[in-house]
Amino acid sequence: MQALPESILTIFITFRSNIVDEDMIKKKKITISYMEAENQSGLDEETKEMIEAARNSALNAYAPYSRFRVGAAVKLESGRIVCGTNVENAAFPSGICAERNALSYAVSNYSDDKPVAIAIAAMTDEGLTEEPVTPCGNCRQVIAEEESRNGKNIKIILSGKDKTLITGSVADLLPLQFRKNNLKINLP
Repeated sequence: MQALPESILTIFITFRSNIVDEDMIKKKKITISYMEAENQSGLDEETKEMIEAARNSALNAYAPYSRFRVGAAVKLESGRIVCGTNVENAAFPSGICAERNALSYAVSNYSDDKPVAIAIAAMTDEGLTEEPVTPCGNCRQVIAEEESRNGKNIKIILSGKDKTLITGSVADLLPLQFRKNNLKINLP
């Protein structure tokens, strides 16, 4: 490997030292909290029901390209459960994820009945995924918007074949969220 000329190396070191002023920058940590169940025997009946609904929903997914089927079950304040699946499209950006599908259905059809929990399960041609699958970034942001809009956390249940992860809010999956106050600007 060829060494960098001294002048380039000096510029790089100077640039790095100018952007990192230890006295001006505070190091912070983000921690997340979740529960993990090795099997479903320790879960309450409501959580089991949601997992089953998400798994059944995944069976209906339209995923001819990835063969990765995802189901989501959203529980509303009334106790009603609405489901969604991923729906792929040959024009890949045109598809929709199961989580956004289920939340959109809930908002469209039960606007006064707020989401309190969402369960997510995924499968391949071999069956349920071994590990729980987390929502993609877009879905995390949509869940965050629902929490913000309703002023309530949404419990997130991630179910795999071998274990289940549960968080109390999307903030555990998306700690630095883009929020509506980020859009506020002062115009003359």
